[in-house]
Amino acid sequence: MDTLWSPWRFRYVSQGVPNDRCPFCELVQQDPARDREAHILARARLNFVFLNLYPYTTGHVLIAPYAHVARLTGLDVETLTEMMSLARRAETALGAVYHAEGYNAGINIGKCAGAGVADHIHLHFLPRWTGDASFISAIGEARVLPEDLPTTYEKLLPFFQDSPGAGK
Repeated sequence: MDTLWSPWRFRYVSQGVPNDRCPFCELVQQDPARDREAHILARARLNFVFLNLYPYTTGHVLIAPYAHVARLTGLDVETLTEMMSLARRAETALGAVYHAEGYNAGINIGKCAGAGVADHIHLHFLPRWTGDASFISAIGEARVLPEDLPTTYEKLLPFFQDSPGAGK
């Protein structure tokens, strides 16, 4: 039997987030001077962009509003418009840096729909390539990522630097 080691996931599976705390709200409320450490690529006016700590693929970014709401119906049009504008910027960045052939963009609304953080809506945006679903992910239920988050952050940051607070 083969063994795949991913010790970085231990923190994720062993430390649940208490129901009264939102990891996204806690992330964005920290000092913007720590954005690099927190992998926050941009703090726009109504939303922020950050790397997924448990990515499906290299370059997997999340876009979340500052407002702590669970559903699209809780957001105003201006926030939704900015979210889509940031998704378009992510598409540009991921295309330039990783030469993505396609993209997945999605929002899981509610725990039963797969939302890991169900009380704070967020958009997943990630690059895809032909044949990127190998046997290891399809059969072995594991992912192999070719680079670490700090490297991904440094590659994507230039595409978001004109946003207020980006990369501080």
